[in-house]
Amino acid sequence: MEIESTFHMYVQPVVHPQLTPFCTELTGIIQAMVDGQPSLQQVLERVDEWMGKEGLLDPNVKSIFVTCGDWDLKVMLPGQCQYLGLPVADYFKQWINLKKAYSFAMGCWPKNGLLDMNKGLSLQHIGRPHSGIDDCKNIANIMKTLAYRGFIFKQTSKPF
Repeated sequence: MEIESTFHMYVQPVVHPQLTPFCTELTGIIQAMVDGQPSLQQVLERVDEWMGKEGLLDPNVKSIFVTCGDWDLKVMLPGQCQYLGLPVADYFKQWINLKKAYSFAMGCWPKNGLLDMNKGLSLQHIGRPHSGIDDCKNIANIMKTLAYRGFIFKQTSKPF
């Protein structure tokens, strides 16, 4: 029930190489953080290498991504990969939507995502909302709390 390994990289945007003020205000990511970073293709290759190093590609190991909503893996990543002509790895095609899991466990829908889930579980929000790595830390903390309460997580995505 502890974080064993973390993968974190920024991606050099190609379609809109200059970050908008909205993006910076929402995520805290500034232009200097993405300039000169690897492309999405390179980062996805590094994700695959990391998953292999961590043993997550072993067919005998069960693993699944957890998201705060379906949009990231149902819409955004497949759409971006299609636009760039990149394949979507099979491990990105199934996930647990933490909002759905939380609503099953707690009996109410978290309208404001991680902020509502943390509040509902009396947890302190970690870091900045919409910062990918901080969101991951909050997701892990929420999952740990729900698991300690006896909730059993199941895949919520529908097969492609």
